[in-house]
This record gives sequence, structure tokens and C-alpha cells, in this order.
Amino acid sequence: MITIYTDGAAKGNPGPGGYGVVLEYKGKKKELSEGFRMTTNNRMELLAVIAGLEAIKEDGWPVRVVSDSKYVVDSVSKGWLANWVTKDFKGKKNRDLWERFLKSYRRHKVTFQWIKGHAGHAENERCDFLAVQASQRPDLLIDAVFEAESGQ
Repeated sequence: MITIYTDGAAKGNPGPGGYGVVLEYKGKKKELSEGFRMTTNNRMELLAVIAGLEAIKEDGWPVRVVSDSKYVVDSVSKGWLANWVTKDFKGKKNRDLWERFLKSYRRHKVTFQWIKGHAGHAENERCDFLAVQASQRPDLLIDAVFEAESGQ
């Protein structure tokens, strides 16, 4: 099983933000992070999961996503996302990322585990560090969909 630890952060919400990911498989770890000049915390939390899933090159893997994001974990685990899909995401934010998520999610056998953030969990703390660090880079990326939709 591959474990993906994730976290996202945005200062100001909206504001500069980033995500951090730690992938773990058979004792080996890989870290991912990116920062954006204008985004939201929820977008970064979701993008962290997407980046982790997209980093898995082969289909069909059992994957455990460990996240402190109720937004992401509950949306999938409680069936909200399935309902949003049925209703064509009417009135829902972050449609672009949820549709991207579904493409990667459907390639694997994914389970979710929610953990309390900032509670001393080593990998979660590392993901938070990576997310904050990414959000402070001088060469932040543009979250084009968010900026277009929000008029930023």
C-alpha cells in the first residue's frame, strides 16, 4: 500500500498558498510541494491529494490518503462528492479540482484517514512545513482558474 500524507495552506484565504505531500512506500519517501500567488486553503488541501495521486504512475494501487482536511476527507467519505457529480457541481466551488481529483481517484483503490492537524503527527507536520515554505517562494505559480473565477 502507498500512503500519501497531505496538507495545504493559504495565508489570507484567499492569498498566497501552497501544498505539501509526502508519499511513502516500503520505507521510501518522496516529497512534493508547489506554491501559488492567490488561492484558498481548501484548493491547496485538495490539490495536495491530487498531486499525490498523480505521482503514482501505475494504475490499480491500494492507496491510503492521510489528511487533516475535513473538506477533502468528508467530501469523499460521506458521499458529498458523488452527489455533487450527480448535480453537475451546481453551486459548488473548486469544480476544476474535483474533476481532476476524480480522474486520479478512479485509477486506484483509495481510502481516506482524517487526522487532527498540528497535533504532532510527524508526516502531517512535514507536509505543513512544505506547504508553508512553498507559499513563500518568490516564483509562485498562478492558480488560473481560481483567479479567473474570483476576479483576483
